[in-house]
Amino acid sequence: MRFIRERHPDWVVVNLDKLTYAGNRRNLLDLEEAEAGCALPRYVFVHGDIGDAGLVESLLAEQRIEAVVNFAAESHVDRSIHDPAPFITTNVQGTQTLLECARKAKIARFVHVSTDEVYGSIDPPQRFSESSPLAPNSPYSASKAAADLLVRAYCKTYGLPAIVTRCSNNYGPYQFPEKLIPLACTLARQDKPVPVYGDGKNVRDWIFVDDHCLGVELALLKGAPGAVYNFGGDAELENVEVVRRLLRLLGKPESLIRFVADRPGHDRRYAMDFAKAADALGFAPTVGFEEGLARTVAWYEANAEWLEQVQSGAYRRFMKEWYGGRG
Repeated sequence: MRFIRERHPDWVVVNLDKLTYAGNRRNLLDLEEAEAGCALPRYVFVHGDIGDAGLVESLLAEQRIEAVVNFAAESHVDRSIHDPAPFITTNVQGTQTLLECARKAKIARFVHVSTDEVYGSIDPPQRFSESSPLAPNSPYSASKAAADLLVRAYCKTYGLPAIVTRCSNNYGPYQFPEKLIPLACTLARQDKPVPVYGDGKNVRDWIFVDDHCLGVELALLKGAPGAVYNFGGDAELENVEVVRRLLRLLGKPESLIRFVADRPGHDRRYAMDFAKAADALGFAPTVGFEEGLARTVAWYEANAEWLEQVQSGAYRRFMKEWYGGRG
């Protein structure tokens, strides 16, 4: 949101958010306050569900929406293993509701934000291309793959000008501390053990959040209807190496690393080939991992109050359920 507001201050952006456990309206409260009292606010927050067809239809009409970008998703693999139902509700049914409302409203552009996890796992030195088969291995990735196929179907069947983007692991400021980097940062700052699944050698490609935003912006402005675009950070690292680098930045010992039982269906390696996005959209990551990680750690250290606020009921329940008593 901040990325788009800075690059396109003349755009009107309507943020529809259900504010589930990881949602935090305070993250963008300054944007709301800056627009308070404006006859034509450029940022509008709406508390609601993408699965509420009546609400979505009214917003598209009343706000004269020209483009829809679907970031909404239940996104944590561990939670999907514990209870897949909310992932089907939001990621599949919610996406279908958005698509149908967009079709009826004749929306000019629909961008669906997906994930590299829909491809499953891949052995080195290969990388996922947009033509790689979908082979999801968790309820989360299966729900995202289903949504991707619905977007394709609406484009092919109804002519909806829709685009799918698939991105590697995001990191950066404001990320809810259930994901690896903010979780490890939060625990290490308190000198608590940092859990790492299995042997820690699962490989992920990391992309700084601003670079992902850049990719989505390029897809929105330049993408071809019906196309799929991969975005990556060109930063493949084993999970344990990510944690080691973070501990070094924090001045903490590697003895804090605690290897725990691996999770079911844990993909071994993700790697993105984003040549198509580079050629067609001009996409290229701009923030290297070392720089991005340093900026991320500095942000969390400078925003201890934010961390305390989000470490409330939902976060504590998450920690107790997934990490309490392990290792």
